[in-house]
Amino acid sequence: MTIAERQTQPDPRERPERPEAPDARAWAWAVLATPIGPLLLAATDEGLAQVVFHAEEKTAAEAVARLTRRLGAEPTPVPPEAPGTAAAPSAPRCAGHLAEAIRQMESYFAGETKAFTLSLDWSLITGFNRRVLRELAAHVPYGTVVGYQNLADRVGEPGAARAVGVAMGSNPLPVVVPCHRVVESSGGIGGFGGGLETKRILLALEGVLPQPLF
Repeated sequence: MTIAERQTQPDPRERPERPEAPDARAWAWAVLATPIGPLLLAATDEGLAQVVFHAEEKTAAEAVARLTRRLGAEPTPVPPEAPGTAAAPSAPRCAGHLAEAIRQMESYFAGETKAFTLSLDWSLITGFNRRVLRELAAHVPYGTVVGYQNLADRVGEPGAARAVGVAMGSNPLPVVVPCHRVVESSGGIGGFGGGLETKRILLALEGVLPQPLF
């Protein structure tokens, strides 16, 4: 083997780079401690893309693996010492969106933020589900609730109350896109992907339900 041939042979000790998909997008994530448990927040250059409940180590790892496949790229590292501080001017946009999401989420749970003003990346959801969730985000404010049927009526699909429930279950941006504000017309609080206790805590935080005594 000549010197030139040896130079072109891959070194077995080197880890091959993972090729990115043609539409790969930069993204970053962090886990935030909150009164409803750890939340994983993930942001792309477009904005906040996903919020994951109960993000303990195993759940967080599974969520990161799914997002890596969906977005076609490994996440951008975020400095561990201050994931919620303002991103440096040279940082990728996804890091800036993530930092702002953390800041506003902390303010929300402190009872200060009543309306999120985040850039959102809606790419993880499509069709009817996206229409319903965009309507919910835009027109059901803090401290109010809406029924499944009413939300179906608002998007011009009066026969789709059950499909609205499915859309709530597919919401990639809970808390920010407030599916916890969707309740049953009979007065029940309805289901919730994060668990009914989490839904009660969020509605109590917003003054819809009384705060628990214990």
